[in-house]
Amino acid sequence: MGTGYFGNSHDRDRANSSPEQGLLGAGWRPLYREFDWNFFYHLCCNDTFELTKKTLDVISDVADALGRKDYAWWANIFNLFSDYTRGDLDEFWDYITPTPPTPNYRECDTLSIDTPTEQIVSRDSIPIDYVLRRFQEITVFKILDLLDRPNLITQVYQDRSFYYPVERFVSWERLQTMGTIFAYWQSHDIWLQIDYLGQMQVGARSQKRYTLISRELGSLINKATYNLAVMLSGYHSRVGQLNSEFEIRSFPQDIQIFTDAVQQAIFNQNQLAILVHGVPGTGKTAWTQAVAKEILVPLGYTIFILDRDGVENFIPPNYLERICIIINEADNLAQDRSTEIAQQSNRTEHILSLLDGTLYQSIIDDRRLQETQKIVFLMTCNTTERLDPAMLRKGRIDLTCEFTHRFV
Repeated sequence: MGTGYFGNSHDRDRANSSPEQGLLGAGWRPLYREFDWNFFYHLCCNDTFELTKKTLDVISDVADALGRKDYAWWANIFNLFSDYTRGDLDEFWDYITPTPPTPNYRECDTLSIDTPTEQIVSRDSIPIDYVLRRFQEITVFKILDLLDRPNLITQVYQDRSFYYPVERFVSWERLQTMGTIFAYWQSHDIWLQIDYLGQMQVGARSQKRYTLISRELGSLINKATYNLAVMLSGYHSRVGQLNSEFEIRSFPQDIQIFTDAVQQAIFNQNQLAILVHGVPGTGKTAWTQAVAKEILVPLGYTIFILDRDGVENFIPPNYLERICIIINEADNLAQDRSTEIAQQSNRTEHILSLLDGTLYQSIIDDRRLQETQKIVFLMTCNTTERLDPAMLRKGRIDLTCEFTHRFV
């Protein structure tokens, strides 16, 4: 991506309004469209009639401006610089020159987030949605950190185009945004679009929408989300890194053998569900964390730990290629629906839908579901007797193991 669009004579073009002066004061410079012979030749060959018409129109406008009989010759020359005549000349110039580069939205992956994400704290508002948005915000900004400084930064504001000298770029938060910013990384062939959404409240930070646009975002998302974990547990929901107190090799030999089978199945299957059961203190939860930390995280899986509130409100993010979902105490969540207590919530149905993939794959929207998304379920329970029989049906649970050794 060249810099042929950038002019160095910005002092000749003074901003006419206070916001534009603010952009210039913040380091932005007017972006001038330059003549391109190849583009003009393309117009001559493919749009001859329209080019001829517009050329004759602008010649006629200039002739009218210069040929007024009631004014002196010098007044007619000044008339060329009137808003009316300049508008016609600018329109013709925009037609015969190529537009500044912008993203191609067709057949591209996009990842978008409105930032800064705000948490609404109330008795009735459990911040699960906030944490998922916060996770997406972290992902976007980690990708921007990986990309580092772009090759091109432009902004469109009130039909005017500006550019920002990339050598002066420090951070996206410090970049003055009043319209729509476009940034481009040539080596990755990736665009960033930043839309100004206005002030959230008086004295607060302005809200912006960050959108990454590329033919292939998967590899960058995988790098940005490496070793990230999300706990969806009501008011305790948060984003961080997974902590495992015990290593796999510290478990009994039979559990280590079972772990080897789990690891092989992870390599062989796109979707895998594992259920381990046993009385409290046998290390079931510790084992799921060890498997996630030592096996799944190195393979690029993002870990989601769900409790009763998380199970009811979670749908796997479609921009992630590899997801691990940990559900502890599944016998308290996916209870037998023939019991009265299980009929008071839809947690059982939601877990079954997650295992089947029917809930979030039933409708494909314009965000495009990851067709190759791999999901691993790690579930624990004290007893399988309270589980809904549909949970244990063949095809839902792939591997099971009973933990008998008093690990804790």
